Amino acid sequence: MSNFEFLTTEWKDVFAAASKAESTAIADPRTSCFYARRALELAVAWAYKFDRVLKLPYQDNISALIHEPTFKQTAGEAVFSKAKVIVTLGNRAVHSNRDIPKSDAVQAVKELFHFCYWFVRLHARGKKPDALLAFDESALPTTTIPTQTLNQLQRLETQLADKDEKLSIVLADKENLDAEITRLRKEVADAKLVSENVPDNHNYNEAETRDYFIDLLLKEAGWPLDQNRDREFPVTGMPNNNGEGFVDYVLWGDDGKPLGLIEAKRTKRSPQEGEHQAKLYADCLQAMFGQRPVIFYSNGYEHWIWDDRNYPPRQVQGFYKKAELELLIQRRTTRRSLQDASINDTIVERFYQTRAIRKIGESFEKDHERKSLFRRKFGGRMSPFRCWKSSAAVFVIWCNSSRRRNANRSIRTSKTKWATSPTLSYPNLWARTPLNVSVTKREHSCGSIWT
Repeated sequence: MSNFEFLTTEWKDVFAAASKAESTAIADPRTSCFYARRALELAVAWAYKFDRVLKLPYQDNISALIHEPTFKQTAGEAVFSKAKVIVTLGNRAVHSNRDIPKSDAVQAVKELFHFCYWFVRLHARGKKPDALLAFDESALPTTTIPTQTLNQLQRLETQLADKDEKLSIVLADKENLDAEITRLRKEVADAKLVSENVPDNHNYNEAETRDYFIDLLLKEAGWPLDQNRDREFPVTGMPNNNGEGFVDYVLWGDDGKPLGLIEAKRTKRSPQEGEHQAKLYADCLQAMFGQRPVIFYSNGYEHWIWDDRNYPPRQVQGFYKKAELELLIQRRTTRRSLQDASINDTIVERFYQTRAIRKIGESFEKDHERKSLFRRKFGGRMSPFRCWKSSAAVFVIWCNSSRRRNANRSIRTSKTKWATSPTLSYPNLWARTPLNVSVTKREHSCGSIWT
């Protein structure tokens, strides 16, 4: 019997895709991940069509749909993370030449099972699934079947997308929705009300999803995690009774020294709770290898980075690649102090400008934070200046503060003048790559205020 039998009463199309993912998980992992994402797409599209709480985002692709705030709030972090895992594996199956291992396909089907349980429990107008329902991995078929190639799956994806109705068209005129949709929306709203008044005691196995999702993000960043030292690495020097500890993940450089570490906390706890523990692990690794790693801590949903020798913790969307961590560590020794940099007097001529620039440098050195600086200038013209001989990037925007659109227009114009485009966004302006752009002060364009 299929693990997805509870879908057959009201969602036969979702069941068909889910059972296809289930039946191919062992024999054809790439196809299995494709159909797991397909089942998710069908379920999410149904929810947007008949759940009037959900607001259609600017696009109706699966990634935009699951990241829409009303969907995330309805699903909760646990279910949302499962949906992200399914989408990531499905995208990799269709758009990447990399092999898909059986373990990934089995995990995708597991996550789909839990997602579908939540979906049916919340929206079913008839019988709800039993909270004790659990995924049975032994039920996955092991028979050999012909596998589909990447090109075949890409063609199938295009064919299915052409057949699917467009949510943006179906829901465009909310005032004149089809009578059947209106009726079903009312029934679904009543079903949701019943479900929300009953505690959800299903075991969603959040810890497994957290660990797997962290592994998935690390592999996407190029960390294979194929050595024993990569996980649960033992360290000495911890302030406990036996002086020992185990680091959840260690990211190693080619020289055998640690570039980063990851402290993983439980999904229902804040990732910041792992901050102190991660710092202690970093102390131990530094004492053992002579290099302090960059710190990450995560609960599977939120990820934070902390280079505690230079910057305060900040939230990130994933983990850094090896080259990026190497650059962070290199900058600890090569970064020049802004306080020691000389000011270019061909651009900065007045004493109060010099004093303002020194204050800017002092603020960066003291706070170690990214900043945006604005100064009013008549006429709405502006010039971004940066210190290109220091690894810290500083932008001083000269503009009429009441005209944001002028600032954005000037930023776009200035970006075209740089050979390597830095990342610029309003109001947080930042560039990674140091550039030497020579201009005269009359041009009021890009220039270095430090020589």
